[in-house]
Amino acid sequence: MITVAIKHKTTYQYDRSVVLGPQIVRLRPAPQCRTPITSYSLDVTPKENFVNWQQDVHGNYLARFVFPKSTGPTKCFQVNVDFVAAMIEINPFNFFLEETAEQFPFEYESALKKDLRGYLEVTEHNQPLLSFLETVERTPRRTIDFLVDLNQRVEQRVDYEVRMESGVQSAEETLNLGKGSCRDSAWLLVQVLRHLGLAARFVSGYLIQLKSDMEASNDSTGPKEDFTDLHAWTEVFLPGAGWVGLDPTSGLLAGEGHIPLACTPAPLAAAPISGTVENCKVEFEHHMSIERVHKDPRIPKPHSATWATTENTNR
Repeated sequence: MITVAIKHKTTYQYDRSVVLGPQIVRLRPAPQCRTPITSYSLDVTPKENFVNWQQDVHGNYLARFVFPKSTGPTKCFQVNVDFVAAMIEINPFNFFLEETAEQFPFEYESALKKDLRGYLEVTEHNQPLLSFLETVERTPRRTIDFLVDLNQRVEQRVDYEVRMESGVQSAEETLNLGKGSCRDSAWLLVQVLRHLGLAARFVSGYLIQLKSDMEASNDSTGPKEDFTDLHAWTEVFLPGAGWVGLDPTSGLLAGEGHIPLACTPAPLAAAPISGTVENCKVEFEHHMSIERVHKDPRIPKPHSATWATTENTNR
């Protein structure tokens, strides 16, 4: 097992001294995070503040920072997160479905459907989205096979790009452009799933990808170096399994490298940092780093047949 330390610094630099209103920070791993988080710390600048840890209506952790009058105006607001994660191996297919949900399409039981109402709300009915839905194969088959195929279809339909603009594109914009950030693909998949009668939610979080211990081939798609950054993906509710993560940016299911921070019906409520500030110009800077702090010794491979034969001959 590998243990990694993550450092995340976000800085807002203002063009003049301003008074900060309350700031909401959603950068603590969610209660349902499957990857063990062995330590966590969060602090902000200005240092003179009051912080209240809360859980929102969706169960996500959030820190509400309030700055008293004595803090005074500031030209900088900075958020620093440090945490340590134990990268245990997680099989994303390790779940069972209730018999009623083993085959797609299926219907949620009436009481459950009421509980999931907010995650079933379809907010887009535009032609590009409806046209995409017409291409989705709906022949009855195993639910997990259907979801794996759908997730990969979105990944193939949308080219990934780093997009620094705030906000999330509509499904129509993403399909028309044929490209988008991880959050754009995640929201597109949410809308597609809801049109198909499946409860879905938007997830913001961290993505951790580690370089393989084995030497990768030149055409390998795996990371060349250890990597971490903010990320977004989708979760679908399956009776018997609960919320299952689908990452339409990679076309894979969410695993140990997906650290959820906020899971919400709509992207706006999952923003990592939100708050109020006086009218001003601002420069935004975001930096993340990852360091391996522990690694269990690797178990050596068995001796080859040739080596074993040579050893027996020499005895």
